[in-house]
Amino acid sequence: MPLTKLQFKPGINRDVTSYSNEGGWVDCDKVRFRLGYPEVIGGWEKYSQNTYIGTARGLFNWVALDGSDFLGVGTESKYYIEQGQAFNDITPIRATTTNGITFAATNGSSVITATDSSHGAVQGDFVTLSGAVSLGGLITAAVLNQEYEIASVPNLNSYTFVAKDTTGATVTANASDSGNGGAGVDGAYQINAGLNTGVGGNGWGAGTWGRGTWGSGAAISVTTSLRVWSQDNFGEDLLINARDGSIFYWDKSDGVTARAVEIGTVSGAEETPVIAKQIMVSDIDRHVIAFGTNPVGSTTQDPLLIRFSDQESLTDWNPKATNTAGDLRIGSGSEFVKAIETKREIVIFTDSSVHSMQFIGAPFTFGIQPLASNTTIMGPNAAIAVEDAVFWMGRQNFYLYDGKTQQLPCTVKERVFFDFDYDQADKVYAAVISEFSEVIWFYCSETNSLGNGGTGENDRYVIFNYAENTWYYGNLGRSAFLDRGIRTFPIGSEGNYLYNHESGYTDDGSIMTSTIESSPIDMGDGDQFTFISRIIPDFTFNGSTNADPTVNVTLQSNNFPGGNYLQSELAKIDRSATSTTVPFEQFTQKADVRLRGRAFSLKVDCSALGVRWRLGSPRVNIRQDGRR
Repeated sequence: MPLTKLQFKPGINRDVTSYSNEGGWVDCDKVRFRLGYPEVIGGWEKYSQNTYIGTARGLFNWVALDGSDFLGVGTESKYYIEQGQAFNDITPIRATTTNGITFAATNGSSVITATDSSHGAVQGDFVTLSGAVSLGGLITAAVLNQEYEIASVPNLNSYTFVAKDTTGATVTANASDSGNGGAGVDGAYQINAGLNTGVGGNGWGAGTWGRGTWGSGAAISVTTSLRVWSQDNFGEDLLINARDGSIFYWDKSDGVTARAVEIGTVSGAEETPVIAKQIMVSDIDRHVIAFGTNPVGSTTQDPLLIRFSDQESLTDWNPKATNTAGDLRIGSGSEFVKAIETKREIVIFTDSSVHSMQFIGAPFTFGIQPLASNTTIMGPNAAIAVEDAVFWMGRQNFYLYDGKTQQLPCTVKERVFFDFDYDQADKVYAAVISEFSEVIWFYCSETNSLGNGGTGENDRYVIFNYAENTWYYGNLGRSAFLDRGIRTFPIGSEGNYLYNHESGYTDDGSIMTSTIESSPIDMGDGDQFTFISRIIPDFTFNGSTNADPTVNVTLQSNNFPGGNYLQSELAKIDRSATSTTVPFEQFTQKADVRLRGRAFSLKVDCSALGVRWRLGSPRVNIRQDGRR
């Protein structure tokens, strides 16, 4: 019989049965579709060997007038400006103490207790100590006069930290460390650290660990949301906002060693917001906009109030007849979630509605109108703009706004939402890889790739290719992601590192395993047995850094559909299932096999270093066969 050409429908479909998806793909990892054919995604490598403290939940890239290339990095603990692969700490100072801190050490312990009346710190905060003298032994002035992370907060007037030398090595006190550090100890306390995981409700365990005494309940006012940052440049300067916190300003002319300050302390400040859920600088009209903020004359947060500054001003927020400052209030929903700017408008999400905010000029400056109701959004980073369209992940659905709001038909919805950690929904991070027309959402699963419990951090991704209208997914942990634009590569964050993406075909120098598997293919209506004797490959390996690129092709046959037809489960369901795996190199012309059954599937996987593969339309020698 002549060879049969295998042509598969592009994209992954997990929401129908295996027989219904005949001729399609059912599973993949580290694979994308381009021009209808699957290929391995690009790899990644560390952008820098330098690290930052915490988990990045916000990335923002901009260029100053002198060409300086800055990258803002916000974590639950700090805010950094990266320049030249160095992370510069610009975390704002919350409070300072002058000549008011004393210390106590215990012989044989590295834990130092600091006493400072009404310090306002919580566990995980950072304080910079200065002016201390030696405690008399190994706890010297050089040990004390450093930045420290607060280890615990026994009460409102004291906290502890672990002593270290200037290299970071732990220092243990001895019997001579009986002093208190002197009478001239100063402390500069950075803004309270946020949460690195979702904690809901109130009562025991709510809020930041270490806030209050052990076993105490927490009031509703205690911050229980994930630390998420919004940021935007005002010219060459930077505005940052920790969600449900103050708005801070970093002046580029002060240099990367200067810390950001509250905008209310900037010269000329008038009625500046003291709390907000998000900030933005409108590109069209140069207003600074605060969402979910406090009204003029009040410090109480209104979760649906929007305020904007006078045009071309970051300090004048007091509405007057002589300026364009003002406010709006969203008419539906109970809480603002996200605002995202497109070329023509600002799209605003609440917990149950979508609105459009547009510049309309004097006398109202901005206008707002509803776009949709009864919609959801998974979290404050779950939406992304692509030109004039906005894509977002809701609870159980994906959505698109491109002049009208609509649900996105999704062929992998069950795979995503049936194994989703809703307690960590705020960690969902939407991004775009414009080179490949991909919108990508990173999210936390309830079970990891090995079938065990999830990590509580983003460990999976799902992609919608808006040019080819296809879906695919995989396993990869990224807490924040930024498309290339100013910089050469897209940038992703994981752990305490930044990574350049679409760079090579390795996992930071290690093997990056990629795989894709098809649904079953049969003859007729599946009532005939088939026999496969040969497979002709159709691969390209252009761009591989491996001198001998290789992929494995597995043909799997069985007599019954057996559920989702994934190979790992097949043998449990159908004892007659058989398979054969053949390695294919770039010059392999054919492989002879012997395989029979009612249907068969094809799987491609690669576990070699630096291989860029792409699958075309392979051929198989297949004929009808008898039952024996």
